[in-house]
Amino acid sequence: IMKWLLLLSLVALSQCLVTKVPLQKRKSLRQNLKEHGLLEDFLKKHPYNPASKYFPSLGDQFATEPLTNYMDIEYCGTISIGTPAQDFTVLFDTGSSNLWVPSVYCSSAACSNHNRFNPSASSTYQATNQNVSIQYGTGSMTGILGYDTVQVGGLVDTNQIFGLSETEPGSFLYYSPFDGILGLAYPSISSSGATPVFDNMMSEGLVSQDLFSVYLSSDDQSGSFVMFGGIDSSYYSGNLNWIPLSAESYWQITLDSITMNGQAIACSSGCQAIIDTGTSLLAGPTTGISNIDYYIGASNGAPSSLQVSCSAMSSLPEIIFNINGNAFPVPASAYILNAQSSGSCSSGFEGLNLPTASGELWILGDIFIRLYYAVFDRANNQVGLAPVA
Repeated sequence: IMKWLLLLSLVALSQCLVTKVPLQKRKSLRQNLKEHGLLEDFLKKHPYNPASKYFPSLGDQFATEPLTNYMDIEYCGTISIGTPAQDFTVLFDTGSSNLWVPSVYCSSAACSNHNRFNPSASSTYQATNQNVSIQYGTGSMTGILGYDTVQVGGLVDTNQIFGLSETEPGSFLYYSPFDGILGLAYPSISSSGATPVFDNMMSEGLVSQDLFSVYLSSDDQSGSFVMFGGIDSSYYSGNLNWIPLSAESYWQITLDSITMNGQAIACSSGCQAIIDTGTSLLAGPTTGISNIDYYIGASNGAPSSLQVSCSAMSSLPEIIFNINGNAFPVPASAYILNAQSSGSCSSGFEGLNLPTASGELWILGDIFIRLYYAVFDRANNQVGLAPVA
């Protein structure tokens, strides 16, 4: 009997997979626009409040999703949809919950230079009569919902609901390095109530643990990944610090304070923070950001960014994010961004124009995640962080 039980358990284990999806650091939208001489004009015509991702009332009546600091999103991976498989480059976004890709029904300019899903070419596609609308800072993606097989790494996620775009906003997605977005936050913030990909993976028993982890490489080389169902301890040092979520919507936690040289410079009475792979910078309330920019000597420079002396990088102290009793330092080499093409440096902090009743909210984007291996644990509603190795 023991022999058969062992055999059955091995069969069960073989069906529960761990898969690592490589992420590529692509040329950002900001870089693309700059190379085409369009950046300054674009920023004038498209005023944008990154807080609209987290507060739909700042957008319009539609649910609000991606793209905080949409200009610098760079980490993308490949998935496939349909039978036979149609490939798409997507942003794996822990700050949203929907999967959507461009479709052949879309005639917007942004769809013309990206991969488009063709439902009639897939034998496993199932149509619905449901619409989906997702608001961005510069317009909205509208489309329809359908079901099909989605392959993410080695995991085959059957009967997955996803959005097929019919219209896409203005010019910013035209220059984006990705086709669509795969949201990894909780179902509670999913537009049209569509089941998120990871929820479907869990319910289908595709992952050996109900968690996924993210490693973002700090250089321009490959090596970044999102791992579904597992943790690769070779990518971090020490132990994971587990932080309970304060809300099960975004991956939201409580910050104790933000300090420099032992003094609180923001979030002095505690505040909320969201760990978001779909945001490249560190974002927070404009008052707190202004305070930090003062301390690091940032001043107005190019459109939408504050200039910092590149030489200050070696002398400025760490900024410490204190979370759940532990210190998570961010050194100047991480929070000062070096634009090698122009030789100038800028602040890695960005202001959020928040609703007055919302309290203090900070977004810990890729600048932070590049320093800390991040585990997103759905089984226990917690985030694990450890310094990258």
